[in-house]
Amino acid sequence: MPRPAPTRHLPGLLLLLWPLLLLPPLAAPGPLARPGFRRLGTRGPGGSPGRSPAPAAPTRAPHSGAGQPGGARGAGVCKSRPLDLVFIIDSSRSVRPLEFTKVKTFVSQIIDTLDIGAADTRVAVVNYASTVKIEFHLQTYSDKQSLKQAVGRITPLSTGTMSGLAIQTAMDEAFTVEAGARGPTSNIPKVAIIVTDGRPQDQVTEVAARARASGIELYAVGVDRADMESLKMMASEPLDEHVFYVETYGVIEKLSSRFQETFCAVDPCVLGTHQCQHVCISDGDGRHHCECSQGYALNADKKTCSAIDKCALNTHGCEHVCVNDRTGSYHCECYEGYTLNEDRKTCSAQDRCALGTHGCQHLCVNDRNGSHHCECYEGYALNADKKTCTVRDKCTLGSHGCQHICVSDGAASYHCDCFPGYTLNEDKRTCSAIEEARRLVSTEDACGCEATLAFQDKVSSYLQRLNTKLDGILKKLQINEYGQIHR
Repeated sequence: MPRPAPTRHLPGLLLLLWPLLLLPPLAAPGPLARPGFRRLGTRGPGGSPGRSPAPAAPTRAPHSGAGQPGGARGAGVCKSRPLDLVFIIDSSRSVRPLEFTKVKTFVSQIIDTLDIGAADTRVAVVNYASTVKIEFHLQTYSDKQSLKQAVGRITPLSTGTMSGLAIQTAMDEAFTVEAGARGPTSNIPKVAIIVTDGRPQDQVTEVAARARASGIELYAVGVDRADMESLKMMASEPLDEHVFYVETYGVIEKLSSRFQETFCAVDPCVLGTHQCQHVCISDGDGRHHCECSQGYALNADKKTCSAIDKCALNTHGCEHVCVNDRTGSYHCECYEGYTLNEDRKTCSAQDRCALGTHGCQHLCVNDRNGSHHCECYEGYALNADKKTCTVRDKCTLGSHGCQHICVSDGAASYHCDCFPGYTLNEDKRTCSAIEEARRLVSTEDACGCEATLAFQDKVSSYLQRLNTKLDGILKKLQINEYGQIHR
């Protein structure tokens, strides 16, 4: 946009003084004196940063903010409420390089007045002319130095003033959760500050209304030949608190102090005048309250604290259990199955089995939690007292001595048996094969008298044993049959 010719040809001294001469007093006629364009203010309840009326001169701290924009509301005094803040800056051809530098300085000065961080205020910048470029998102930088360096690297775009497109882009891309904006449940205000020196070349009325309806609070800053009606259509209500105008970019930095008044309140917690013994909590709008560390209670004066639970302080060092004593001190104890070490704080698991006090009849087994349990040898079962053991199966013990088969006759008795083709010997434990009698025929002289007698004796002996075996089997069968009949 063309600039007034006089500003290009003034003598050096007058050129230096020109920005100050163009700064109108707040009560002078002109855009700032028009209805709806008075001064930078704040909205009330409803998601805005909140009203912070400027205090009278005597209430300002003379040591803080002196010589800085905002006076007593300078760095270290103000505590800003967390915001999702997006700057929408016009970089069309009408904004000269030196003037664009002034805009970036204005943005950096506002950043200086805010508490920047992932949990505090997040800042993004949307640069626009005939096109729109998001320079960085809300989640890109979380400290002032990185933010200001990123602002310093921004360069102008081109011709055109597509303000409506810029607002739409900010709403669709910059104020999204994906880009770093906090969701509606966080109750973090969404604020946009648009800076322009011309008339929008697209429609802004509807897009600005949609942005405001979505919860974005719009501030409009006009410079030089900015169209006042367009500023009013973009900004939020009340207009006298959201629309601002300066004659030149040379004095735009003066507005940073007014934005500082909007976003800041004098904070006793930061000033150190709160008198809280433990913790000072800022409530906004210059209010605060005191709280105490864990294990302490706030006294009636609402400032000092008294210990109520030494163990709750979490500084006792007890590994297991901290026990408060009546004297106001404490001592450490251990869980069951552990003993307190010499340091009177840590604990070691007791070896109940090694102590010999376990009472287990057979085996004592230590558990990981410092306790123990009893177990029995194979063939024994643990009794109901969980300590003593009872024989469960003599055959299982492996000490029965049966050559072939051990047959359990109850909890504590058994007898031996042989595999098929064998007979139990007189010792009732070992077994001999029945086929051995046949092998004797081949080893003895069948024609000899002695051999014949020997053969007969052996056959008789084997037959006698076999009959005895058969009698035993028949008795068992009779017993089983008798039992089945009388069931």
